[in-house]
Amino acid sequence: MLLVVGGMIGLGKTSVSKALGEHFGSEVFYESVEDNKILPLFYTATEKEIQEKRYPFLLQLWFLDTRFKSIKQALVNDNNVLDRSIYEDWYFARKNMELGRISELEMEIYENLADNMMEELKELPKKSPDLMIYLKGSFETVIERIRKRGRDYELDEALVEYYRCLWKDYDNWVMNHYDASEVYTIDMDVTDIVNNEEDKLRVLKEVEEKLKKLRES
Repeated sequence: MLLVVGGMIGLGKTSVSKALGEHFGSEVFYESVEDNKILPLFYTATEKEIQEKRYPFLLQLWFLDTRFKSIKQALVNDNNVLDRSIYEDWYFARKNMELGRISELEMEIYENLADNMMEELKELPKKSPDLMIYLKGSFETVIERIRKRGRDYELDEALVEYYRCLWKDYDNWVMNHYDASEVYTIDMDVTDIVNNEEDKLRVLKEVEEKLKKLRES
């Protein structure tokens, strides 16, 4: 079993991944945040610094590298959960290119590297995840939860439009472009697995049922 947990920044991927890992007795590969030297620079840089230092491109390379390492381990050793996966990286890179933060040449280099990595995954015994758990929510919920978790570098009001740009096309990407596995969607506007035990048990039960159906099909 390999589960990937995806969705917009702030909606609770780490909490959902932790709950799934505890429930299924599986290892969880968490998103690399605390040891990521580029992430605070990415969020706090001025537009001039972004253009000069190329932080968005460097950040995407950082995530591509760390997520490639994680998914290789997860696909070799069965029974794992990934807190965001390499499959979503392209979406973030693309949105940053649309915003002019990543150049077309940088995007070409990024895509060539990502394509090579995906080809390598095809050589592994397990080729892809069994299920993506997609966390969906309104923009208001996204902003509220980003503020609640209180990472200083994420709280600048100037970032709100960046978050909106990411959020507005996320559903479309998952439903029309992601094809590595089936998708189970959780509405985070009405789900709080951290503070509501009933919500947590419901989500775990529904994931179990979805996996059972996939095994039987």
